[in-house]
Amino acid sequence: MSSEPLFLVSFIYEIEGTSLGSRVALWLALLAAFLHAVFGALQKGRHDPWLSRGAIDASSGLAMVPLAIFVVPIPEPRLWPIFLVIFLIHFIYKLLQAFAYSKGSFTVVYPVVRGTSPIFTVFGAYILFGETFSLTQWLGVLLLLVGIFGLALYNLIYLEKSRETLPVALIFAVCTGSFVAIYTTIDAYGIRLAIDPLAFIVWFFLFDSLSITPYAIYRWLNLIERPNLFPLAIRGVAGGIVAFFSFGSIMLATRLDKVGEAAVLRETSTVFAAIIGWVFLKETVGPRRVLLMALIAFGAVVVELGG
Repeated sequence: MSSEPLFLVSFIYEIEGTSLGSRVALWLALLAAFLHAVFGALQKGRHDPWLSRGAIDASSGLAMVPLAIFVVPIPEPRLWPIFLVIFLIHFIYKLLQAFAYSKGSFTVVYPVVRGTSPIFTVFGAYILFGETFSLTQWLGVLLLLVGIFGLALYNLIYLEKSRETLPVALIFAVCTGSFVAIYTTIDAYGIRLAIDPLAFIVWFFLFDSLSITPYAIYRWLNLIERPNLFPLAIRGVAGGIVAFFSFGSIMLATRLDKVGEAAVLRETSTVFAAIIGWVFLKETVGPRRVLLMALIAFGAVVVELGG
């Protein structure tokens, strides 16, 4: 193993349970929020969401191979059953997310997914880790959820085009959000149990890449009009890099600080998603949406300050 991973692992050990660790977790959760919004836009984009996800997973998996062989150690035996559970949970999450994006617009589906997950995550963190929220923090969660679902409702009323498939899209979005909460909690359990958190992240991505990629290849081969592989590959490489730092950041944040707080802070991704939808997907952003986005951000600040 190179000296850099050893230094990073040692640094993580040193700041665990400290005020510095809490501050680092805060910035990691916000970084994960921004990158997750970028990731969602990359998957939704102009390509079939199944092909986009397959290209992203294939890219991230290939990038992990040399790291798994030459840089990080093989995970300890007690982690292998956890990796199996995580693989299954993330696989179901990806299926639900792809179905949701195929039935509804990004600006409606994404806020519903992100709004559903934090409340389930907070309860999951209480059950698994004994974490509790103060009354002030619950107020912050309420403000954040009002902002997120308000944003989804606004998008639904003014922006949604595929209304005939909307009920199905919303059902898939809520189910996807519940699995976001499940994987956030189980991932946090796994990375806290791991001796080497960086090795856990690398092997997680290596295993995770094996879920959707085979179906994406099958789907591409059976399409009558196959999209050009080069732009799809470029999207996959970009998405793979974003996914590594997004999911890696939130995993480290949940090791360094409370799982529930990190999960709530990550849901500020809806603000970033709205900005991305406006700038890159040419979706309208008016004063009402700006106000709702401000409410989301304010709710996250209340959660953080109330801890």
